[in-house]
Order: sequence, then structure tokens, then C-alpha cells
Amino acid sequence: MNGWIQAGTVEDLREQQPKLIKGGIVVFYHEDEVHALDNRCPHLGFPLHMGSLCNGILTCHWHHARFDVCSGGTLDPWADDVPVHDVTIHNGLIWVNPNSRNSNQVQQYKDRLLSGLEQNIGLVIAKAIVGLMEAGVPETEIAAIGIEFGVKQRRQGWGSGLTILVAMANVLPKLDKQGRILALFQGLLHTARESAGDGTRYLLDPLPNTGVSEERLTEWYRDCIEVRDTRGAERVLLTAVQARVDEKRLFSMMGMAATDHFYMNGGHTLDFHNKAFESLKYVRPDQHNEVLASLVPMFGNASRSEELNSWQSPVNLVQPLKEAFEDLSNMDFLSGSEGFCIDDEEMLQVLLGDDPLRTVRMLKEALLGGASPVRISQIAALAAAERIVRFHVHNDFGDWISVLHTFTHAHAVHEGLIRSTDSWLVRAIFHTASTIYLDRFLNIPAAPKPAAFVATEEVPQPAELLEILDKQQQVAPAAAWVIRYLRSGGKPEPLFNVLGHALLREDAEFHSFQMYEAAMAEYDRWASESGPFAEKARETLILAVTRYLAAHAPTSRETPHTAKIAWRLHRGEKLFEEE
Repeated sequence: MNGWIQAGTVEDLREQQPKLIKGGIVVFYHEDEVHALDNRCPHLGFPLHMGSLCNGILTCHWHHARFDVCSGGTLDPWADDVPVHDVTIHNGLIWVNPNSRNSNQVQQYKDRLLSGLEQNIGLVIAKAIVGLMEAGVPETEIAAIGIEFGVKQRRQGWGSGLTILVAMANVLPKLDKQGRILALFQGLLHTARESAGDGTRYLLDPLPNTGVSEERLTEWYRDCIEVRDTRGAERVLLTAVQARVDEKRLFSMMGMAATDHFYMNGGHTLDFHNKAFESLKYVRPDQHNEVLASLVPMFGNASRSEELNSWQSPVNLVQPLKEAFEDLSNMDFLSGSEGFCIDDEEMLQVLLGDDPLRTVRMLKEALLGGASPVRISQIAALAAAERIVRFHVHNDFGDWISVLHTFTHAHAVHEGLIRSTDSWLVRAIFHTASTIYLDRFLNIPAAPKPAAFVATEEVPQPAELLEILDKQQQVAPAAAWVIRYLRSGGKPEPLFNVLGHALLREDAEFHSFQMYEAAMAEYDRWASESGPFAEKARETLILAVTRYLAAHAPTSRETPHTAKIAWRLHRGEKLFEEE
């Protein structure tokens, strides 16, 4: 019995059971048989030797989880199965294999993650994430499990849960290990919550004729979306996927429909499209049709901003935009022409100004002159971030979401144009510019920017920011601390990590996840540039995300507490006090 553990005699066990042996294993004698299991209840780690064993069922006394003593299987889905150890008896002596029967831990953790998602059980999800990460499974592979689950298990299609999950997968490189655990848990938990009780989504079939031209499919798709025929649009889209239309052209086709109307669903439509296409790098190729088809249902009841009074009165924004789109309709933005060099600062100030017709004219002239749509959209995203920096806390608290929506939509436009500089998607730049204009009253009066600090030799510790955010209404102090940190030579990487923890330690609402991820992505775009304007842009983005997170903290922090429990259980820490 080389390597096995001697657990005494059968006779002694019968008289003095249960018995604890090294390796954290408990041995029971029950119904004339010997059983060996891990002693830690897989739910929250309570010692199973303190439980009750009756009729083949071992019950933990902390939360009454029940287990089949023979197989370790649980009768309660919120608890995991107990690892079971093989036992052999030789000459009356009990020998226990120190290695449990559970050989393929990775597959078991994946199965448990899927089970936790299906049943919306946070602790099961958290423990599976920790187990998979400790087993060396790539974190993006863990995220992919949730993405593939979410696009199938929510009849209404792509929503905020999947958007959070993809956003958190995108920011994993910004975070330390604990932060990455929290990011995956928040994303997967929100996906499970949003899918709970919604019903499985079944794909329609593509059209039988796959020889339809790409141009005709695009026309059909846009026509279906125009009349809110989401079922017809789904069949057309799946036909394009089956015909192997490449990802860039698929985005162009879907982007046309998403921008045929103004600022659809308050900017969420384009933002969700951007996140869904970003998720394609995480999921298997055979899941791309599921991901893209999940975007179609949102068009069924999408709001169209040109129908809103605020877009038509007192200033009519709709007609000037339609005229600009007509003038730009024949432009080829794929040719790479750079005949018009824009002044970044001038463009920024015009976007932040109070003359929307001037803004429309300037954007149109720049685009007609050959300016880069990607560059213009990048400056528009910066202007939207500036609205957040200037947002005064005397505004109604709910108005934070207004400036947030504009920023995340602007970010989606920027990323979308990087993916596909389509003449139709360029319309979304004007949608962004209009919402920046409509948000202007939220900067009257403008919040004062933090006072300039004289650089000191001692750089503040990033953890100090978390202490500031332990109190409510710390928007100004948090912004001031960030400026002091940056002006004292603080490195951005530790700051990004601590801002991530400032988000992930909270029971954050959907928009806070959007804010952090979009700000980090926009910062990275400016990080490749030098000069005063780029430096100012980077500072603006950090201030924007800091102010937004500070405005929405602290919360009860129940969600991250669950992840912390899972991490402590995996490390073998006690969550209870033994008598």
C-alpha cells in the first residue's frame, strides 16, 4: 500500500468513529462499510466529522448540505460534491488513498461553472472560477464559457450582463490576480442573473439560398430592422454568416442598421454591438453565429432619438444631420486619404460648445476634406469624457448616467470605426456630437477641476484612494488625490489596478463597469501618443473614471464578499470558529 494512509482497524473505527487522518480526510464506518471523504464541506468548509450520518446521507450542520456518503454527491445544488477517497481493508487494517477519485479537476470545475450559471448560484460560480484559475486555465477561456452560455440562455438576446462580462475580460491585463478573480466573477454573475428565468434562445435557420449577394443581404437586413422584423433580420444575418462574410463586413452590415436611426436605445445599441464583436476573440468560431444573432432582438423595441422632442426643439438637430449624411453618402472612407489635418484642440472645444450647427458643419467639412473618421471619433470620446469631468454634483444623481451613456456610445463609435471605417457608421460620430451638446447643461455650472499640485518626492500610495472611497460623496477629494498622484510621478499601472478594485469591490451597477472599461481602452489609445494634448487627454480619462466611481461608492459589497469566501475556501482557510 505504497503511499496510502493507514487509518487504524475496522474494529476501532466501528467503536470510535468518525476518525480524522492526515490530509484532511475523515473516515466513517456506516452500514457495515468504510467510507473516506474530504473533511471540509465543499459549501463553506465546515468540518464534516461534526455532521450527522444517517441512512447513507451525511449532513453538514452549518447549512444542512446533504451528501451521499458513498459517492460524495450532494443533494443540494448550491453545495459541491465532496471528494471521495478509495478505501481498502487488509488484515483488518484500513488503508486510504490520499488522492481523491476526482481525477479531471479542470473538467469538473468547468461543469460546476456551467451549473452555477444555469442555476444562478453565486458561490458555485465563484468557487469554479478560483479552481479553474488555480488549475492554470486561461482566464479568457473562463470568460468564454459565460459568453457562450449567455447568448443561448437569454431569449431577449444580448444585454447588460454579457456586456459586463466582455468588458471585464477586456480589462484583465490591468488587474492583479485578486482583481482578475473579482472581474470574472462580477461578469459571470451578472450574466447568470440576467439569464435566470428568461428561457433558452433557439436560433432560426439561415435562408436556403446561400448564393444571395452580400449587397442584397445587407439591404434585406436593414429593411427588416427598419420595420422591427427581428425574425426576418435574424435569418438574413445567419445567411450572411453561413456564406462566410468576414467579420469586418458583418460589422459594417449590422452597423448600418444600428445607425440608420439616431442614438438608438440611448447609445446602448451600438455599444452592445461593439462588445459582442469584441467577444468574438474569446469564443470558438462555431459560436460566432450565436453571438451575432443575439444582437438582433434589441431592435424590436429600440428607441430612436430623432423621434424625441429634445432632438427637435428648441434646436432642430435632426434635419441638419440628415443633410450632412446626404452630403457624406458618397464618400469613400476606406481609401485612407488624409488630406485634411484637424486641430485636435479646436475640434474638442467645438464639440464642447453650445452651437450644434457649427459642430455639424465642422465635422462635415473635416470628413469631406479627408480627415480620419477614427481620429475625429477619438476626440469626440474625449469630449464626452470631459463632460464627466465637468459634471457638477449639484445635478440630479441620476444624470450621471446621461453623461455616461454619451461617453460609452462615443467609445463604441471609436472602436467601431477602427474595426470598419464604413461611410454609414460615420453617422454615429454626429450622433455622439449631438448628445455631447444635449449634455451641456449638466456642466452648468462646471465642476471645478482639482487645484494644481506641486510635485513632491513622495508618491501617494494607490491604496489611499480606496480609503477615500470608503465614504460617500468623495467625488472632489478622489479627483484631487488622483491629480496629486499623477503630478508626483505616480505610475499609471498601479492606479489602473486600484481603480479596478474600487469598482470590483462594490455591488456596482451596470454603468460603472462600462465606465471603467471604456476609460481604460480610450486611455490606451492616447498612450501611444506624446505631446501636451495627449497628456491632457490621458489625465481627463483618469479623472472621468475616478469621479464616476467615487460618485457611486460605497455600496454594501455583498457580491465581492462571495468571491472572497470562495478564494479563502480554496486556500483552506477556516470560515467558522470551532468549539
